[in-house]
Amino acid sequence: MEKPKFKESFKASFQKNREKIWDRKRARVRLHQSFKRSYREDYTRELEVPGLLYHAMSAFKIIFTHKKIFFGLIILALFLNVVFVGILSEDTYVNFQNALDVSASEDSTSDPANQFGERFGNFAKAGMVLASTVMTGGLNQSMTEVQQVFAIIIFLILWLTTIYLLRHILVGHNPKLRDGLYNSLSPILSTGCVLIVAFIQAIPLMLAIVLHSTAVSTDFLSTPFYALIFFIFAGLMTVFSLYLLSSTVIALIAVTIPGIYPMAALKTASDLVAGRRIRLLIRIVYMLFVLIVVWAIVMIPIILLDFWLKNSFDWIEGIPIVPFFLLFMFCFSTVYMATYIYLFYRRVLVYDNKE
Repeated sequence: MEKPKFKESFKASFQKNREKIWDRKRARVRLHQSFKRSYREDYTRELEVPGLLYHAMSAFKIIFTHKKIFFGLIILALFLNVVFVGILSEDTYVNFQNALDVSASEDSTSDPANQFGERFGNFAKAGMVLASTVMTGGLNQSMTEVQQVFAIIIFLILWLTTIYLLRHILVGHNPKLRDGLYNSLSPILSTGCVLIVAFIQAIPLMLAIVLHSTAVSTDFLSTPFYALIFFIFAGLMTVFSLYLLSSTVIALIAVTIPGIYPMAALKTASDLVAGRRIRLLIRIVYMLFVLIVVWAIVMIPIILLDFWLKNSFDWIEGIPIVPFFLLFMFCFSTVYMATYIYLFYRRVLVYDNKE
């Protein structure tokens, strides 16, 4: 039998590989790929998942049912942050309180009856101190480049270990924290690549924030017409970033599957959330709302206790009680977010496999 010529074999191989590529492309869920009008029935995809409150409580239930593992992981991350990154200085935290007291005293100069304690009370003061601490720098201000690298690495360890433990717990295994730490870090480079993609996708949102601060400082928004144009532009940039980031959040879960590459994880996540982005964004907003409530419930009593202790005992003034618990809540929030998003990802997979 005569062997096929090189030209004929090359054409056959090329045709075969092209068919494989197009088969993979046809299998993907690709909506809104042209400027033609998309009708609702063309892109609506059914999804049966539990309600928002049930979903949020399910994440808490998993964490507290296996509290020995997850709180051990949180304490380990807390220790690594204290050693390699550091925590908010007690002096910085005291400066927040002093600045709040100074602003309150300035307000009371015009009306001496309006003292801060009478108007708000210690409870509101604790809430304002918490909000100002988190929103103006959070856990550690003015980190060096080395500290920032360590902070990212610790976040990746916390995220990947949580997902590894969840994957084994939900299939009925009984993993140990040691197993998670040793076996979960193989996709750390792939996860870093997905985070870089997420950073690029967030550039329009960050651009809108920077332009807003510039417009406020230059009184550009004082003209109603210019303000209207700017907010339309900022709204479009925000929607565009949220559209892209909605699938990347799921890709941070999908990329932890053994053997999957970052771009494959991004494509898989895009297929999973196609036609479901609004539902995912609603759940993420609800997750943030739940975390805000949890932070308020946990941190405000701790700040009030810190006020009382440091007013009663002078030797406690230098102990960073509140900064320590702020760091603890940040680690807990990372574990909770990973659990919350992983549960949604898993339920979407289960529903799609039933179809």
